Amino acid sequence: MHVKDEPVKSTETLQPARVLETIERLHARINERFPSSGLGRVSGDLYRVAEESGAVWNRLRRPYWPLRVLALTGVALVMAVATSLVVLITSLKAPHVIGLPDTLQTIESGINDVVLLSLAIFFLATMEGRYKRHVALRNLHRLRSIVHIVDMHQLTKDPEWLFTPDATTPSSPQRKFTRFELTRYLDYCSELLSLSSKIAALHMQYMNDPVVLDAVNDIETLAASLSNSVWQKIMILDTTLADEPGRTPGL
Repeated sequence: MHVKDEPVKSTETLQPARVLETIERLHARINERFPSSGLGRVSGDLYRVAEESGAVWNRLRRPYWPLRVLALTGVALVMAVATSLVVLITSLKAPHVIGLPDTLQTIESGINDVVLLSLAIFFLATMEGRYKRHVALRNLHRLRSIVHIVDMHQLTKDPEWLFTPDATTPSSPQRKFTRFELTRYLDYCSELLSLSSKIAALHMQYMNDPVVLDAVNDIETLAASLSNSVWQKIMILDTTLADEPGRTPGL
């Protein structure tokens, strides 16, 4: 990740490096507990997205000078045309002025040029924001996909089968986790959802755009809703099943 932590108190802003370290540690924990699991691959994908997001955040926080130079050039052109128009109107009092119809036509043409250049300036001035919005939304779409993939992994991890293990059908998903392993798996899913929200929130730390804010809020709401579903399963395991003998809290 190429974005440095902000030189402010840690309680004021999210620190990208700290978030990345947390994701890296979670990735290691999942692989140690569930080697070669699909959830481990998802955590690796989230780590890569978080790492690549550093370049995105750098792009969002820095000015895009080519577009700004074009906008400034357009401002200069509008000022030049407007100045020429004022000089022409002033010259109407000169004895050597050209015919009135030609003068009025020239003035009208100058006004049209000023209007068109003003519209071009507005387009160029807002293009930087649209470009950054496109970059942010494209990265947020990747995060939204990861959130849905995490949900797919926890979808079949239902604690009910522990009550009636003999009630499965030939089409039932393969369930081989113990209560302890199932609890840890669901907890990892919840952590992945939370960290996905943190990566999404970092986009708003470097860009104040209402469209991007809505996209970030959508991801946070989705992740929170799915995390609540995960924790409902964890609560069922914690409140209805006795602790397994010989198990100690771990990774």
